[in-house]
Amino acid sequence: MKSFLAFLVAMGIIVTLGDAYCFSKLNKPGEADKGCVLNGKLYPLGEIARTEDCFRCSCSRDAMRCCSLFHTPIGYDKENCKVVFNKNTCDYDVVQKSDPSKECPVYSRVG
Repeated sequence: MKSFLAFLVAMGIIVTLGDAYCFSKLNKPGEADKGCVLNGKLYPLGEIARTEDCFRCSCSRDAMRCCSLFHTPIGYDKENCKVVFNKNTCDYDVVQKSDPSKECPVYSRVG
């Protein structure tokens, strides 16, 4: 039973990470000797758990590879609700247009 539970948890993590928006930025020779630059900020070589722009990245001398930590809401009441990016949580909040203190239900998201 424990191994089945571990399998379910692992699959949930894979599915979550598999839906993220990802990109790669190739570095020119000698360009990334001290790290990688993303949006004007220098990040060290190795794994970066969270950038200022809410990406999880891997920086090497060859390239910087990043995937988003957020998923964009697409299934919600677009007539009465609006999407606001929250940099503290690295996620989108969907709130009522008439009262932004109240959240709206979200039915689906994409990475």
